[in-house]
Amino acid sequence: MPLPRIDLTANADLRARLQHKIDHKTKPQGALGQLESLALQLGLIQQREAIALSEPQMVVFAADHGIAAEGVSAFPQAVTVQMVGNMLAGGAAINVFARQHGFALQVVDAGVAADLPAHPQLQPRKIAHGTQNICEQTAMTAEQAQAALDAGMAVLRDLPGNVVAFGEMGIANTSAAALLMARLTGSSIADATGRGTGLDDQQLQHKRAVLARALARHPDATAPLDALAALGGFEIAMMTGAMLQAASERRVVLVDGFIAGAAALVAQALAPAARDYMVFCHCSNEQGHRLLLAHMGAQPLLDLGLRLGEGTGALLAWPLLQSAARFLDEMASFESAAVSGKEAP
Repeated sequence: MPLPRIDLTANADLRARLQHKIDHKTKPQGALGQLESLALQLGLIQQREAIALSEPQMVVFAADHGIAAEGVSAFPQAVTVQMVGNMLAGGAAINVFARQHGFALQVVDAGVAADLPAHPQLQPRKIAHGTQNICEQTAMTAEQAQAALDAGMAVLRDLPGNVVAFGEMGIANTSAAALLMARLTGSSIADATGRGTGLDDQQLQHKRAVLARALARHPDATAPLDALAALGGFEIAMMTGAMLQAASERRVVLVDGFIAGAAALVAQALAPAARDYMVFCHCSNEQGHRLLLAHMGAQPLLDLGLRLGEGTGALLAWPLLQSAARFLDEMASFESAAVSGKEAP
């Protein structure tokens, strides 16, 4: 299936009207800081001066990774299916925050290495029982990568609302994200690779050696889709497709941490206009994430030292989007409040 068409949010006339509206609220210009640029972005995404955020969705993509066999994670691969079960039972951190903030939660089986029982909140989109070991062969075939992109697009088409947050679950997925970052940004493995679920110094050194070997195994996988197939994961590929579809429908895309950031990086490489729709919610404690954000020119809303994944950082940032929408819609202007503006020099 071809990639969806994504419109640029650029609209000089609307941008000028939104900026005028923001600048003439009862405050000094720029006094609400990053909240002002967020309000401008939301208005440009929705192509309107009054922002409406409706029926927010939380989608967690879960999959396993063959490279886990190389000992790159502090936790066994079995944790992926166990944590998916915890999410479906309502006990994970993402469940808590989704309930708190009114997000409808869906878990997507993109490629968990186990058969999962049916559940109302589970979407069975399994491409395979985990990717292959990247140190030995490509993570997935080109056909599997395309199937994962298509499945991600299909997931989004079936969801209501105009805001979607993305999260993930998958042991060893920081390895796939680091490999994609290194290949698509030119970063070194040392800079892109962090401690994941809590590696000690010796384990981190081993992980970097494994990833250097994996990257060298696929020197020709330089185009975005080739890199995704050779180095990525089913959940990253599916999330990439979902982000592209969301942007094509003018939805606000809430990007969580390092893994979601890697999907955003691939999505931007495939369709640069998708970047306009992405709100980068936080900077995680995973080493490569800050560099990835800088490469994408993204200023995250929060920096809390998070490294959980699941989409938790995206939902913690949600009140800031609500505040940006509300101040733009409800805050008085100098004229309407009969408040004197800044004096001319």
